[in-house]
Amino acid sequence: MRMTLALAAGLLALTASSAFAEDTNGADLTAPPAVNGDNAPDVLAGTLKKVRESGAIAIGYREASFPFSYVSKESPTPLGYSVDLCQGVVDEIVRELNGAPVRIDYQLVTSDTRMEAVTSGKVDLECGSTTGNTERQKSVAFSPVMFVAGTKLMVKRNSGVNSYKDLTGKTLVVTAGTTNEIAMKLLNDKYKLGIAIVSARDHEESYTMLADGKADAFATDDVLLYGFIARKQSQATMAVVGDFITYEAYGLMFRKDDPQMASAVARAYSVMAQDGHLVANYHKWFLQRTPTGELIDLPISLQLTEAWRALGVDDF
Repeated sequence: MRMTLALAAGLLALTASSAFAEDTNGADLTAPPAVNGDNAPDVLAGTLKKVRESGAIAIGYREASFPFSYVSKESPTPLGYSVDLCQGVVDEIVRELNGAPVRIDYQLVTSDTRMEAVTSGKVDLECGSTTGNTERQKSVAFSPVMFVAGTKLMVKRNSGVNSYKDLTGKTLVVTAGTTNEIAMKLLNDKYKLGIAIVSARDHEESYTMLADGKADAFATDDVLLYGFIARKQSQATMAVVGDFITYEAYGLMFRKDDPQMASAVARAYSVMAQDGHLVANYHKWFLQRTPTGELIDLPISLQLTEAWRALGVDDF
């Protein structure tokens, strides 16, 4: 897929603030900051201060955003591509605190509750499948790009639905609080398509509505749709159809106006880019069988490749 100038600009904007492991003078930025003798930086503020004082970081996870963030019968502890990246951020926070122990407290969030959970302080770092768009950046902060997806439709095979244009008079399910929900409602209104759009609590509920015949299509990011097909083993009954309706650049979400946390997140990505963890983690979740046995087989996109080259990745 050819990357548009607008998308390229957006990806570069999202990666522009990322720090590299060494600055232009050759200083190693991965080393812990100066300490004052009690195992912590001289002055702490924001999230890092909260983590140092409580000994814990609250991580927001999703139940059914496979393979980014999910739980399963095999592993009730949250796991996924985003969760692994968040662990890299936690490792960097530990380095920032000069080795002070940090416990992870997992907090369940949904598409509808995730932003409030971050802004209110209930969650320090949200590890799901969240688009870091301009509107959201007014309220929260995002890590560099971790994935680039796009809105598509999942339908039952032989349904006769091949694009959003075939949904006139039919029911479309979206997940509440997602950019997909906003995009599909705007599209429906703009072209007066007459689609009945219903909002489900989470992606699992959206999928179930489609599978049970309560909706004719489910609109969300393509990678999540492919993930559902792999996880539910529904290749014979479900298909992803149509052109991309939107593009979505994912990032890890944390509180805005917290420079120490932003520095820790940027430094974590720089370290993971240069030690190979970013690419290895992608392979683990998208090109190999996942720890719970699914195979998505989705090569890294041109858009993500270019975003990560800006972080210093040169081997994909």
